[in-house]
Amino acid sequence: MSKYDIIVLGSGPGGYVTAIRASQLGFKTAIVEKENLGGVCLNWGCIPTKALLKSAQVFEYLKHADDYGLTVKEFDKDFGAVVKRSRGVADGMSKGIQFLMKKNKIDVIKGYGTLKAGKKIDVDGTEYSADHIIVATGARSRELPNLPQDGKKVIGYREAMTLPTQPKKMIVVGSGAIGVEFAYFYNSMGTDVTIVEYLPNVVPVEDEDVSKQLERSFKKIGINVMTSAEVTTIDTSGEGVKATVKTAKGEEVLEADIILSAVGIKTNIENIGLEDVGIAVDRDKILVNDFYQTNVPGYYAIGDVTPGQALAHVASAEGILCVEKIAGMHVEPIDYGNIPGCTYASPEIASVGLTEKQAKEKGYELKIGKFPFSASGKASAAGNKDGFVKVIFDAKYGEWLGCHMIGAGVTDMIAEAVLGRKLETTGHEVLKTIHPHPTMSEAVMEAVAAAYDEVIHI
Repeated sequence: MSKYDIIVLGSGPGGYVTAIRASQLGFKTAIVEKENLGGVCLNWGCIPTKALLKSAQVFEYLKHADDYGLTVKEFDKDFGAVVKRSRGVADGMSKGIQFLMKKNKIDVIKGYGTLKAGKKIDVDGTEYSADHIIVATGARSRELPNLPQDGKKVIGYREAMTLPTQPKKMIVVGSGAIGVEFAYFYNSMGTDVTIVEYLPNVVPVEDEDVSKQLERSFKKIGINVMTSAEVTTIDTSGEGVKATVKTAKGEEVLEADIILSAVGIKTNIENIGLEDVGIAVDRDKILVNDFYQTNVPGYYAIGDVTPGQALAHVASAEGILCVEKIAGMHVEPIDYGNIPGCTYASPEIASVGLTEKQAKEKGYELKIGKFPFSASGKASAAGNKDGFVKVIFDAKYGEWLGCHMIGAGVTDMIAEAVLGRKLETTGHEVLKTIHPHPTMSEAVMEAVAAAYDEVIHI
């Protein structure tokens, strides 16, 4: 039996980062993976979707070339080539993880891993043991009872990335990050897209102002948005699919070639031996403490299988903290109130901290500032004036409670707010920090100025 210091089960952005950090700290490390290194994020999620969205963005630029004083007489899309490029990007990233495993002397054990008592993992009949076993098996597309996925007419995100032909009509059920990103992509490619969202607002976890802006932007480009709506039944017996949608006005039947179910994720915790080991689970999540230890000594869990936010960067941070704690380093628990969230549709969305509604519910007296990109010189020059930056401060102490952005490139801007909040900066400190002009990022300073009644440009 092969013996290791640490074995990581799963090689997504939680698992592979954990393994590398463990190796850096001197642990003899192995990683177990049943598919491709990099997990869902690199192969079927974060990375290939961004490649698809980049193609959509370039196609949009070509469509609007005349807005920039350019003449493009003939252009078209090749849907198959767009998908192929996306897969190529994913393959390249996965090969990069293979290189990192070799560089860091991490043993890659290919196969299906099952936890065993006594700090062991069985991988397709071969047992391995370790002093510490870290579960990082991630999650998959969640299926609703009334919306079963057949992989052809009712699909999840994996199939949405590799459809052999472009659908003429698509219904997207759910308007979280996955739903709105695919809605934007297929709409840009020329598909007639309808979003069906059960809650009153699209991207319901975001600040309400952001949700309303995205709905306006989507409707402007021809996406049909139905909120407070529920798909009650589907009929796949015909050539396409029919969905009965219940709204406040009654029932409506929508017809499409394909339904994309984007109603959240389901953790991959079945059939990995949790019951055999006695690891505690609650509501589809493995229970862990602040340092990702389960109730059974020697077994840990990170990423989507635990109660924190199901985001790639969260899984990576959790894995690093987990192995640093194992190594005896002094580590502080992650502040889950300061995790940035990003959605890569167009316009992009990025946020951190409390929404306005949440801040009011907590009893804060607020100073709120908004700066529209329509007043930004850089946004005007780039032709991307949709959206705004919204900041929320505690009026009493100046604490930066939340930051919410919607617009071009905002996913690259949110880190300023995350870092500022981490360093406990105040509104006045942000306001007196000189931001470069002309940039999209100066909208953060302008929004803070608006909160303190010092705004210049609106």
